[in-house]
Amino acid sequence: MSLDCLIEKICELQNPTVVGLDPKLDFIPDFIKKRAFEKFGENLEGAAEAIFEFNKCLIDAIFDIVPAVKPQTAYYELYGHAGVAALFNTQKYACEKGLYVITDGKRNDIGTTMEAYAFAHLGKIKIGDKSFNPFISDSLTVNGYLGTDGIAPLLKIAKEHDKSIFVLLKTSNPSSGELQDLKLENGATVYEHMGKMCAEWGKELPGKYGFSGVGAVVGATYPDQIAKLRNMLPGTFFLIPGYGAQGGKAKDIAAAFFRNGLGGIVNSSRAIMCAYQNEGCDESDFAGAARREVIRMREELRSVCAPISVQI
Repeated sequence: MSLDCLIEKICELQNPTVVGLDPKLDFIPDFIKKRAFEKFGENLEGAAEAIFEFNKCLIDAIFDIVPAVKPQTAYYELYGHAGVAALFNTQKYACEKGLYVITDGKRNDIGTTMEAYAFAHLGKIKIGDKSFNPFISDSLTVNGYLGTDGIAPLLKIAKEHDKSIFVLLKTSNPSSGELQDLKLENGATVYEHMGKMCAEWGKELPGKYGFSGVGAVVGATYPDQIAKLRNMLPGTFFLIPGYGAQGGKAKDIAAAFFRNGLGGIVNSSRAIMCAYQNEGCDESDFAGAARREVIRMREELRSVCAPISVQI
C-alpha cells in the first residue's frame, strides 16, 4: 500500500518531515529569476521556469534527508498553463529522486467530477491504445466535507493504482473552529465525526504497519486536538501542517506520535524555502540554507518522538 512506502522512508531517514514546495516569486533568488526571464521573458513562462529551477535546487539539497515533498497546486495554477507544467515537472523530478509526492490540492466534489480529479492526480487516463499519468503523485489532499459521495471515487482509484489520500480533519487555520469545532447532537464535534468517517473509509485501504491509506490533515496549531484525535484514530496517519511559520512547535506535535515514533509527517514550507532570507546569507547559498533548516527541523522533531521504527 502506498502509505507503507512513506512510512518506510520515514523510518529509513529517521525523519517525519515533508517539505512544502509552495513557491512565490518573492521567495526565489534574483539570479534564478534573471536567468529565467532572459530566456523566456517576464511572463508566465519565465515565472514558471524560475519556479521549476528553484524547486529542482531545493530537491537536490534535501532529497537524502527528507522522505517527502508536498507541492501546493495553487502556487502553480497561479501562473496558468506554464505553472501547471512546472507542477508536473516538479512532481516528476521529485519522484526521480526517490521522494514521496503529496499533491496538496484539497480537491472536493462528487461522482464523476471527483473521479476525474482522482484519475488526474492518482490514476492514469487512456487515450487511444496508451495510458498516461496526467500528474505524478503518491497522495492527494482532499476535502471530505461533501461526505462519502466525494471520497468513494477516490478510494476505488487509490486502491487500483496503489495511492493514498489525506482528508482535511482539524485544519491549522485560525478560523477552522467556526465549523470544525461545532458540536453535534451526540456531543461530538464536527471534526471528531469526520475523524470517525476517515477511519471507516480507511478500511478500504489497509496497510501492513497499522495505518490505512486514508490519512488525516491535523494542524500543529491545535495540540489538544492532536492528542484527542490520536487516541481516537490509532490507525490514521496524520499530515501535520502549521509547523514553523504558522506558529506550531515541535512540542505541540509530540502527541501525534506513538511510542515507536510513527503517527504522522510534519510539513514545513516557508521556513525551508526562505531559510536563506531568514539566515541573512547570500542568495547563492539558498539551497544550502534550506538543507540546514531541514536538518534543524529533523533534530527538533526527533527530540519529541521516539526513534522511529515499524516495530511496536
